[in-house]
Amino acid sequence: MEKIVQTAGRDALGEFAPAFAHYNDDILFGENWNDQGIDHKTRCIITVVALMASGVTDSSLKYHLMNAKAAGVTREEIAAVVTHAAFYVGWPKGWAVFNMAKEVWSEDAVPTDAKAAHAAEMVFPIGTPNDAFAQYFIGQSYLAPVSTSQVGIFNVTFEPGCRNNWHVHHGEKGGGQILICVAGRGYYQEWGKAAVEMKPSDCINIPVGVKHWHGAAPDSWFSHLAIEVPGENTSNEWLEAVDDQQYGSLR
Repeated sequence: MEKIVQTAGRDALGEFAPAFAHYNDDILFGENWNDQGIDHKTRCIITVVALMASGVTDSSLKYHLMNAKAAGVTREEIAAVVTHAAFYVGWPKGWAVFNMAKEVWSEDAVPTDAKAAHAAEMVFPIGTPNDAFAQYFIGQSYLAPVSTSQVGIFNVTFEPGCRNNWHVHHGEKGGGQILICVAGRGYYQEWGKAAVEMKPSDCINIPVGVKHWHGAAPDSWFSHLAIEVPGENTSNEWLEAVDDQQYGSLR
């Protein structure tokens, strides 16, 4: 393991209390924390429990909780440690530590459903039900505008099995559409060609006049940015649905 180097004592108290800064940086952390008698992860857990038992719930506890997370202590492990210790050192102290631990491990929280799990995979919002275009979709889709000026950019999300109808983008001196997958797994297909699987970072350029459809895989949520290519007299022509037989052949 890389040697632990601490400078907090000298940074905060170097001039006011140089001896304390020395003991903190060189002895407590420089020697004790680098002792190989206990592995680093175990030492972090012991420190959190010791602070909890002492009723210390200030920034020093948060630092050591963050240190424990960096050492590999998981959300499940810290929950089990604090719960066990609370029986011996006091239930209110457990509550105090959990309030801080939830913040430290917040990004590791397990989503409660598939939609939340999918949302956690991307930086763009899922948005609201795409009711205005529902007649052109099989299944539930969602729409979140990202930009509506200069260039139209929308995050479109499809529930598993959802897809839009065959359609064609029309336009003069430009037009068409660009799709960029941002989460999940889906398909894009042009008329007369095999479907193309789309995964995060995949990009599809759709010229004007090309009949096509796109949507989620049967077993996955799917989100893509739909970027409207500027042009003159642009329009979208919606056609027949992608029926279950066509869609089922992708499995």
